[in-house]
Amino acid sequence: MTEANQSKSYSDLHKPASDFKTRSDYLDHELQIMQPRRYRLNLPGRDFRFEWEDLVPAIAGTIGIIAMYSAVMMSWADGLTAQWAHITLGKSFAIEVARVEMLIPALLFCIMASGFFNPRANLAGNHGPMIPLIGAIALAGAHPLALAILLGVFGLMLSYFKGGSKLVNLTSQGVAGGLLVFLGFTGAFSQIDQIQIWAKGLHSAEIAAGSMGYIGLVVLAINIVLYAFLAKINKRWLAIPACAITGLLVALILGAGFDLTFETKMGLPNLNPVYWWGSTTEGWMLGLPNLQHFIASLPFAILAVAMWSPDFLGHRIFQELNYPKNTEKVLMDVDDTMTMCSIRQVVGTAVGGGNITSSWGTYMIPAAIAKRPIPGGAILLGSLCIIIAILGFPMDVAVWPPVMRIALLVGVFLPLLEAGMQMIKSTKDSQSAGICIFTAAVFNPVLAWALAMLLDNNGLIGDTERAKRLSKVDKLVIPSLVLLVCLGAMLAVGMFESQYGLLALF
Repeated sequence: MTEANQSKSYSDLHKPASDFKTRSDYLDHELQIMQPRRYRLNLPGRDFRFEWEDLVPAIAGTIGIIAMYSAVMMSWADGLTAQWAHITLGKSFAIEVARVEMLIPALLFCIMASGFFNPRANLAGNHGPMIPLIGAIALAGAHPLALAILLGVFGLMLSYFKGGSKLVNLTSQGVAGGLLVFLGFTGAFSQIDQIQIWAKGLHSAEIAAGSMGYIGLVVLAINIVLYAFLAKINKRWLAIPACAITGLLVALILGAGFDLTFETKMGLPNLNPVYWWGSTTEGWMLGLPNLQHFIASLPFAILAVAMWSPDFLGHRIFQELNYPKNTEKVLMDVDDTMTMCSIRQVVGTAVGGGNITSSWGTYMIPAAIAKRPIPGGAILLGSLCIIIAILGFPMDVAVWPPVMRIALLVGVFLPLLEAGMQMIKSTKDSQSAGICIFTAAVFNPVLAWALAMLLDNNGLIGDTERAKRLSKVDKLVIPSLVLLVCLGAMLAVGMFESQYGLLALF
């Protein structure tokens, strides 16, 4: 934006799409003239506009969050049922809690917060890397509400001191690229495996169990071709809805429809927090948390917040890679996003939820690829979540493997892999990326990020000239503290091979 235009508002600078040669040029111009108001009211028309491209990240984010929320709640249900003799939780519980998570947080944090009051804060979604740990969290004796309170407090502290943006700035291109490559690669293989497991388990009265495994291969093959075609015509932002619908139709046509059942009925879930947390016979059946619950939840809360920075970094990178120049004002603010995630974590769980939140990847990634800012899609997504939570039955479709796994594959993990490869541009970058990937394979992505950042910032790997420009605090103090915090939290919860965790000693 030129100096002459800086004094003009978005509505003054807006031009109709017909004034531009291509739709892409129009979307670029929209991003360049936006001037979001931080923690002040932003209005459609005056500060932003709705475009039909906003529907894509809204639909993609809705499909992704239904799948992720359902997976989280099922993991809690399984873990708590295994931990406590008086607790028996199942699929109906998981769906009901997921609907609670989709109603109140969607209204407060998608529509109101990211839509109207701070369009630079990305939506607070799901903390995907924590899903595999939820069983261990429950078995360790943690309480969802205690975990949420601790996570919210730690997140607010980090955002207040601008720790999130500081860590993002201290992460080099090579380290960030390696992290994205690893997350994309492992996540993609995980989804492929899950589709194959589902397909091989199909059975009916007419067909012997296990004889329909080819359905998974056909669903994957057709979607690979579709994804490649969308990339070829620069419409990759359509990948989640297009590929998810294709996966649904192909599976139905090939005869897998008998595996799809509709159990969730229309209506509102129980929105009374007392029902969910007030006793040991209703809701979560846990009652309110005590001191022991907070102690058991502490290392997991530290670990979750430590994972936020690389998660946020990956989502902001997608905007930087796909947005044109002079769009700094509409890039997601890491610290504001961290603030919203922290508050949403406490509020969402207090009303009965169980999600562990983070920056909303299944929204931000397609939004960035579609070259759309946050607010329009956020309002549409929040509205869709509320509608689907009330209708109920669409949730059964969204969690069906040919829909859910394909959506995660093409909407999250393949774009992560591609973005990571784009960031590794030199031999120095590849060295940092290689160390990060290797360490992640041996241990886990969070420890790999922390260790690679420490080595890279001190010039032991990667760009030695970059290391010379950093202060001693940025080179040694902050990366060392991050590494120690991550390592301590992981030791406490037993995340390493043949290591039971310090909590087991008590």
